[in-house]
Amino acid sequence: MARRAHRAKRRSDKEPAAKPIDLYFWPTPNGWKVSIMLEECGLPYNVIPLNIARGDQFKPAFLKISPNNRMPAIVDPNGPGGRPIAIFESGAILQYLGRKTGKFYPANERARVEVDQWLFWQMANLGPKAGEANHFRRYAAAENQSYAIERFSNELNRLYGVMNTRLKDRAFLAGRYSIVDMACVGWIRLAERQGEKVGRDDLDGFPHLKRWLAAVRSRPAVQRGMHIRVEEAGRVDVADPKVRAVLFGQRAR
Repeated sequence: MARRAHRAKRRSDKEPAAKPIDLYFWPTPNGWKVSIMLEECGLPYNVIPLNIARGDQFKPAFLKISPNNRMPAIVDPNGPGGRPIAIFESGAILQYLGRKTGKFYPANERARVEVDQWLFWQMANLGPKAGEANHFRRYAAAENQSYAIERFSNELNRLYGVMNTRLKDRAFLAGRYSIVDMACVGWIRLAERQGEKVGRDDLDGFPHLKRWLAAVRSRPAVQRGMHIRVEEAGRVDVADPKVRAVLFGQRAR
């Protein structure tokens, strides 16, 4: 797996240079969470493309970092006590980076609980349901999965409504911009793929959510984090039976 160095825009030229964090990445909503946070914090990092369509996630070297064979994952050479640390699961990575830098993850317990509950909501609800809605619409249409499409589309619509109500009287999900907004933006960006085209434009039925999406996507660090180029990703043919077997046919090993 090739390494590609990314130097996130640092807050100050006077900050001492740090060894870059290795980010095992593929351009998906889960991958974007971490690349956005690294950009927002101004941390240097190496992008290591993990071709999930080819099966890179099952290689022994990566399984030592991420035993669930899923990306994203990071290896921080400047971990606690100055020793390297490997972390998998996007939510755990966001919390770690927030504690490490003191940014976008409040130290105050009441404010941190506010962030945590919405981060866990994303991990348990928005991400899985958006993924399932997208899967049955784009990858299982030939099997006429009408029940599954309706089931997950309805649930995702409900979740969009939860976000829209939450954002009615606040700019961001936890009040101030935080890791939870980074965790959600990649999924909401793909609303049309998930069946959420309401009216002439995406998200017309969710005005507060639509406003939030525009505000988050306008941030320069979000734009950089969501536009990391991985040429291999554009060549993946999900109709290829071998690719489908790798992505959708895995059982316990």
